[in-house]
Amino acid sequence: MADYPAPHLIEFPKLGGPGIGYISVGENAKDPLPFAVQRVFWTYYTPESIVRGRHAHHRTEQVLVAVAGRIIVTTEMADGDIQLFRLEDPNVGLYVPPSAWHTMQYSHTAVQLALASQPYAEDDYIRDYEAFRQQWAPKA
Repeated sequence: MADYPAPHLIEFPKLGGPGIGYISVGENAKDPLPFAVQRVFWTYYTPESIVRGRHAHHRTEQVLVAVAGRIIVTTEMADGDIQLFRLEDPNVGLYVPPSAWHTMQYSHTAVQLALASQPYAEDDYIRDYEAFRQQWAPKA
């Protein structure tokens, strides 16, 4: 099993100004992206009462960005370490390693951009919590 960094916030460059607006950039060959992006997807119009995610991965690393609205992301590592992240600045992303069980709750206006290290493959998803704990449990 590969070692991955813990979930953590990544700040993207924020170029521009209030008079003209801003642009943020992440390039594969440069920081702050920790992997080559193989897939991009976004979620939107998610009711505030819905909790999405509820999975981990075998291989896929992700960076999640709230390009609009607010997203509360909870990550849990197999050793029980739980972190709560509030994403609401479009120049800040959250790195989520495959070894993190994660859930997301959205404000009504939230748009989440996800940058993923792997193309979509259903067999990469760990949707059973106990299987996640077994897969990613610290080795003695």
